Amino acid sequence: MTKRNIVDLPEDLVMEILARVPTVSLVRLQSTSKRWNVLIEDKRFAEQHFTNAPRHSLLIMLMTFRVYLVSVDLHTIHNNKVNIISQLRLKDPLSNFLEEVDICNVFHCDGFLLCTTVDNRLVVSNPCSRDTKWIQPRNFYKKFDIFALGKSSCNKYKIMRMDEFYYYDRPENINYEIYDFNSNSWRVVGKITDWFIPRCMDSGMSVNGNTYWLASTNKDLTSSSFLLGFDFSTERFVRVSLPGDHLSDPVFALAVTREDPKICVAIIQELHIDVWIATTIESTGAASWSKFLSVELANLYERICLDSWMNFLVDQKNKVLVYRDGNYWISNVFLHVVGEDKCIQVDHHDSVSRCSLVVNYVPTLVHI
Repeated sequence: MTKRNIVDLPEDLVMEILARVPTVSLVRLQSTSKRWNVLIEDKRFAEQHFTNAPRHSLLIMLMTFRVYLVSVDLHTIHNNKVNIISQLRLKDPLSNFLEEVDICNVFHCDGFLLCTTVDNRLVVSNPCSRDTKWIQPRNFYKKFDIFALGKSSCNKYKIMRMDEFYYYDRPENINYEIYDFNSNSWRVVGKITDWFIPRCMDSGMSVNGNTYWLASTNKDLTSSSFLLGFDFSTERFVRVSLPGDHLSDPVFALAVTREDPKICVAIIQELHIDVWIATTIESTGAASWSKFLSVELANLYERICLDSWMNFLVDQKNKVLVYRDGNYWISNVFLHVVGEDKCIQVDHHDSVSRCSLVVNYVPTLVHI
């Protein structure tokens, strides 16, 4: 029987094979074959690959206004380092020398990164396909605007912007608008009057095209937080029920699972933390929750600081939460990996850099 090289196979069969290859590996293959490069750049193949390829989950880290794709070993206790795979280099189109822009926040959805810049601009990027799209404002963006990237039930991507005007550190006149990628334009959708998203909680979490935040009511700034969702299909907000019964006022923190994305809530009470995973969330806001992890913090409290603004991810396979370090007095500790019986500190070789955000990232070849 004659052996056949993959380049000699019918195109449909080649597509079927390559659609099951991890994204990062495919990117490396692009330069090895002109035929494969054309195939991988094809929109139809990119959509097929997004559906069938294994989910190779990485981390996005925002360090000193630069965005990095990194991997972290969640098992090793010794010599554990952040492994930088690549850096997202966003060139400033307004610069004659094409200098890199400074990024102050990053939002992830389906392999796309929505980035806000220090000088209040907005850009969407796909690090794998190297696509970049600068989003022009309807009027102008402001420092405390809240953004989210999502998609409707018919897979149309949109950006939601909340325009918050602060009066004595309290938001007033909150309007929200939608950017449609098909029309390349913004439209005002509605106004918010009975709640707001605190500045320390403005990084939403994307799951199945929708976005979730922890929010508070305007009437009582000391009231407990609640879970808020935005449905990009209906373009409406909904309050989502939180898990458990709470005798005292706990601290809530929001996260997302790494493997099969689901919303997670960490409930922090004194020296104890419970992590819950939302198994289902209905359009009405009704939700079913399953307790994933309980950790006693008595032995860890001096090493990590947990609060509502904390930035973390949940790894179901290894049954740990990955937490961004907030203690800047520790020179080069970037992450903590915390489980029922472990607390691993992940270092970085550059003690000068500071990590302000860690986000789960699943690469995609789909074009913007």
